[in-house]
Amino acid sequence: MAKNSTTKYVFVTGGVVSSLGKGIAASSLGLLLQKRGLKVQNIKFDPYLNVDPGTMNPFQHGEVFVLDDGSETDLDLGHYERFLDQSLGKGNNVTTGQIYHTIITRERRGDYLGATVQVIPHVTEEIKTRLRNLARFDDRPDVIIAEIGGTVGDIESLPFLEAIRQIGLEEGPRNVIYIHVTLVPYIRTAGEYKTKPTQHSVKELREIGIQPNILLCRSAQPLSDALRQKIGLFCSVPTTSVIAAQDVTTIYEVPLNLHEQALDDIVAKHFDWELPVPDLADWESMVQKIKSPQCRIKIGICGKYVHLKDAYKSIIEAFVHAGVASEAEVSLIWVSSEDIKQGGAEKFLQDIDGLLIPGGFGERGVEGKIEAIQYVRESKIPFLGICLGMQCAVIEFARNVCGMQDAHSYEFYRDLKHPVIHLMADQEGVTELGGTMRLGAYPCVLTEGTKSFEAYGVKEISERHRHRYEVNNAYRDMLVERGLVLAGLSPDGRLVEMTEIADHPWFVGVQFHPELKSRPTKPHPLFREFVRAAVRRHERSDGKSVGEVDQSEDVSTTTR
Repeated sequence: MAKNSTTKYVFVTGGVVSSLGKGIAASSLGLLLQKRGLKVQNIKFDPYLNVDPGTMNPFQHGEVFVLDDGSETDLDLGHYERFLDQSLGKGNNVTTGQIYHTIITRERRGDYLGATVQVIPHVTEEIKTRLRNLARFDDRPDVIIAEIGGTVGDIESLPFLEAIRQIGLEEGPRNVIYIHVTLVPYIRTAGEYKTKPTQHSVKELREIGIQPNILLCRSAQPLSDALRQKIGLFCSVPTTSVIAAQDVTTIYEVPLNLHEQALDDIVAKHFDWELPVPDLADWESMVQKIKSPQCRIKIGICGKYVHLKDAYKSIIEAFVHAGVASEAEVSLIWVSSEDIKQGGAEKFLQDIDGLLIPGGFGERGVEGKIEAIQYVRESKIPFLGICLGMQCAVIEFARNVCGMQDAHSYEFYRDLKHPVIHLMADQEGVTELGGTMRLGAYPCVLTEGTKSFEAYGVKEISERHRHRYEVNNAYRDMLVERGLVLAGLSPDGRLVEMTEIADHPWFVGVQFHPELKSRPTKPHPLFREFVRAAVRRHERSDGKSVGEVDQSEDVSTTTR
């Protein structure tokens, strides 16, 4: 493999509309280059003024993806980690809020020696510094793929676009490549695709001073050669560099489609790299299993953000990964916890093969979650509770098994007779919300003989956390006496990390977020075993063996 020692930069921008899949494109290219022997780092530049998304409503921003080091980041970092199978850190997500916070702090200290602090050069220089810091890792990357959030034309993203324009001048054209993700809409009444939105988007980018080298054109169907030639002509891009990024069945198919159109070859040629052909056999096998499942199961997800699926993005993807392990299609049944409270659990959950209660904050919908948990516990339906989901399971057990009818969480009510969930000791006195929870990776010691231990196959694990409340140790003995199993504890034994119910086919609650560490070719052990338990229940209730798929069943999948 012939490549020089200079770190290369790939900049991914977006145009026309948001949500075109810049993060998937950046992740897919990273995977292809990694499979060709390169060390890859991804970074996301977010133009919002929040320091991080930790205090943002999931309905506005979607999921908060927590890293090992405790950073609360954009959900695109989940795509980076899943596609490249690597753990990232705080340097991989930069927001305008972080940039301005750093600059204003320096200005107040007098670091600028009386100079007028301006967007250019101070903001753009700080952006470039954050980017180049990734190139100074001990394990220096061969290429950094930087995704610029927002859409070309947005005021908020202009400093980032100016910074990457400057990088192109400073590093030289052979060390930088610009990829623009755009939309080619199909106008049904006219019966044709329209290229004008792409032309105008590239025009705006060129007015800023950036000429894209590659266009990734999102469309519902493959683009004809004639259409690609037209786009290339009007956007000053070679036809071979106009890549059709059509809709696919699963996002994990995107790298294969881009490779078929030689995206990674175009990038390698631009950087004058001689690289081996990527070995995508394991990825192709995984995609094939997603597209051709041997059975279908239904998993209920009961939460309060179910109207915005991106709030549970990592959970959705973890089920895709776990489904591959069982060669099963996991159809997710979205149930509002508030609907449960109004209509009853049986109405919404009677046909499911398993139930997951995800994390969340605030009292709204909690009683519905507790009612749903009681239903699946008594009906022997496989259950997985995550963070608040585990806490709700403990509350339900305390109320309906231990007889503590007013058991609840101190998070929601201060005047409680039985606060079975209480504030962590190190959270007392904390008043600021941003970045102050128990965040990031912490160790957990598993109890041998439990389903959790069987799933992991090791005694000590490390998982990512995002919470302030925990099981109240004052109630441990009472809960255990009535059948609650403490399946995992912190190494010092002070914190309950995992709970189970012994006389249940599969009932597990965890204080951490296992979905954050699941990978397409390495499904998380708990999701893998949860899905297997759901498959077993499905086979018993349906009277079918794995491989018998009911073709008449109308099922919404998680992979579209």
